[in-house]
Amino acid sequence: MLPDSATIQSTIRKAVAAITAVVLAIVLLTALLVTGFYLLVSAATLALAPLVGKPGAMAITGFACLCLLVLFFYRMTRPAKTLRDTENSQSGSGSGSPIDILRSLIARNPLEAAALAFAVGVAEQSDPRLKNLLLQGGMDLMRQSADSTSPKTDESN
Repeated sequence: MLPDSATIQSTIRKAVAAITAVVLAIVLLTALLVTGFYLLVSAATLALAPLVGKPGAMAITGFACLCLLVLFFYRMTRPAKTLRDTENSQSGSGSGSPIDILRSLIARNPLEAAALAFAVGVAEQSDPRLKNLLLQGGMDLMRQSADSTSPKTDESN
């Protein structure tokens, strides 16, 4: 069953409308951000003017803006930590368990973990094969966790 021309045109119109909306939203949000920053700098200059005079207030706010700019570019040009560095620091601390590594990864990146959990939850609802795979993986992890804790309790008795 091939889609007819009206359906294709309607889909294309919707896609173009969505792209246009996203571009407009980005432009408007950028304009709001720039305007807000300008108003914040103006307010800081006006607030400092009675204390140090108008030239001093402009110098202080200009210096603060330059410090923010330097901090931004410093953070952008600084080399990121590699995965090997984080693995070496974890292996030195003695946490070699995949579950511990996963827990520390989730603790370091909570927003990414929540987004991934949401995406998997949406996909899991519509795909029964993925649901079975995730359930089997979860059961294996729980068994490994239970097996790793049970010998420790036997040894301590």
